Amino acid sequence: MIVKSQVAVLRTRPETVVADYGRLMRLVKYDQVLSRDVDLIVKLNLSWTKYFPACSSQPWQVDGVAATLLEDGYDRRRIFHVENKTVVTNPVQGCRNNKWYPVLERHGLGFTPLPDVEWTVYRFKSPLLKLNQIFPEGIQIPKMFVGKNVLHECTQKTHGHTTTTGAIKNAFGGLLKEVRHYAHEFIHEVMVDLMYMQRELHPAVFAVMDGTVMGDGAGPRTMIPREGNLILASADQVAIDAIAAKIMGFDPLSIRYLAMCQERGLGVADPRDIEIVGDVDAAATNMGFKTSRSLVIWGDQLIRRGPLKPLKRLLLHSPLVVWAPFASNVYHDLLWYPTVGRARIRAFADTGWGRLFATY
Repeated sequence: MIVKSQVAVLRTRPETVVADYGRLMRLVKYDQVLSRDVDLIVKLNLSWTKYFPACSSQPWQVDGVAATLLEDGYDRRRIFHVENKTVVTNPVQGCRNNKWYPVLERHGLGFTPLPDVEWTVYRFKSPLLKLNQIFPEGIQIPKMFVGKNVLHECTQKTHGHTTTTGAIKNAFGGLLKEVRHYAHEFIHEVMVDLMYMQRELHPAVFAVMDGTVMGDGAGPRTMIPREGNLILASADQVAIDAIAAKIMGFDPLSIRYLAMCQERGLGVADPRDIEIVGDVDAAATNMGFKTSRSLVIWGDQLIRRGPLKPLKRLLLHSPLVVWAPFASNVYHDLLWYPTVGRARIRAFADTGWGRLFATY
């Protein structure tokens, strides 16, 4: 008999979401996956230093997961909330803007910016597809990740490079340094590598995904927020990403990184082989999302795969690369956010989730 992967899916609302996270996690017996006797990395998700709905871990997500862990007897001294930097994000400012700090302080928990911890070259024994070639000098990872369990707090959204993003992509922001944009050219193979790496580094991995407000369109930042009123959890990162993709309106097996992971036995991507627990009918939701590329991702792909590829090394792998984060910040922070973004945030503020965000 085939043992199916389980994904918990629950409908939720602003008034009950913090408690609903506890119900969600217990539905898939998360405490049998994440031992209380092993230190726990809680890998948050920061796609933008600024707050924008569905971009990054929501404060009620951080709140609900932390409350559940502490209620169920996990030692707060063994819980480490972390996030990394990219060439365009700042984890300390992002923690403040996304209102994680007050939640963590209220629960007596800290926040660790990964640029501040020790990084070490780790020689993986697993058959990595691309990362050893991308980083021939060795893959640097945070030393504190070795031997610890990981809980990913991701959000349900589209992504211009990978179609969708969720639990697996969240590891991209924890296990690779800020030069991880080098991996964009082979992103689907790198997503598979991340699964191999996590299997080698962590005794257990669990994912909790927020779909209260989902991101449609040009993810992971310049999106159209859509109220989804759903939360998801699973010990199978491939399965939770597959069900999230299906809910957004995509065929999971048509998304290369999900199909590749299933082919290699790294998780289940076929919805027919995934058991839904909780609000089973909610998993049949089809939001009808369409992935599009932001101007920045379009430009990146033009250089990596398009007619500008002969200039790739000069533009992206030399000191001249400073133009890329500068251009990204100008476009996102100075052009898109004050114009298109602010209008979408104002509309979000009038929703129940917008009003909940204001309370944090």
